[in-house]
Amino acid sequence: MKITLITSDQPRHIYFANLLNTICSDFFLIQEKKLKVDDRLNEKNKKLSESKKKYFYKVKDAENKVFGEKIKLNKNVTNILSIKLGQLNKKPLRSLTKFLNSDFYVVFGSSYIKSDLIDFLIKKKALNIHMGVSPFYRGTDCNFWALNDNNPHLVGGTIHYISKGLDSGPILYHAISSMKEDPFLYTMSTVKSAFISLVEKIEKNKIFNHKPINQDKKREIRYSKKNDFDEKVVCNFLGKKIDLNSKKFDNNMLINPYLLNSL
Repeated sequence: MKITLITSDQPRHIYFANLLNTICSDFFLIQEKKLKVDDRLNEKNKKLSESKKKYFYKVKDAENKVFGEKIKLNKNVTNILSIKLGQLNKKPLRSLTKFLNSDFYVVFGSSYIKSDLIDFLIKKKALNIHMGVSPFYRGTDCNFWALNDNNPHLVGGTIHYISKGLDSGPILYHAISSMKEDPFLYTMSTVKSAFISLVEKIEKNKIFNHKPINQDKKREIRYSKKNDFDEKVVCNFLGKKIDLNSKKFDNNMLINPYLLNSL
């Protein structure tokens, strides 16, 4: 079995790459390079408020606890295309031939894919992990907004077919977590739930047993953009006492939910 993953290079992305690599004969990784959190926060031309710095360091700390602070790609991951963020759409398909001859294609945490590549991935029924419970939350920072809106039961991941629209493809299932001790760890544990469940379903050849469900846009609660994540919102969030058990899970709202019970 051959798998191609299009992703980024933060600890959670590396963890997922290593996990996928364990279940296939040939693994191909297209990895967009981003600045590490410390570097992003310390950029001279990047003026972040203390509140946003505090928020992002909490995210980083949770990621390190869930996926490992010094995690590296396994040595046997050798088929790697490392590119700068935003450069993927500029590459012609012929330059990606080595990476486009797989049985499964998975996208997680990459920049927005367009041009010929998105057409190819749609044709190949590529799977996308959207961290947010669609169709309720779409766009950016979806799990942040679910918590901010006092909807902890709608924190999770959506595994769906990739599409030209953002987070809009037919849904196969949702991934959630039962670990409700801390908002940041809770959110990050749902990322791990998405990883473990997807790898398990691909390995057992069960991923396509799920009947894809078209998204009902009438159920959308919020479509968030980067500009929505402003200083006022972050300050308010950090000052909140978030009750992660304020609302019970309603499986009728979710599609084939996969629940992660332990890290």
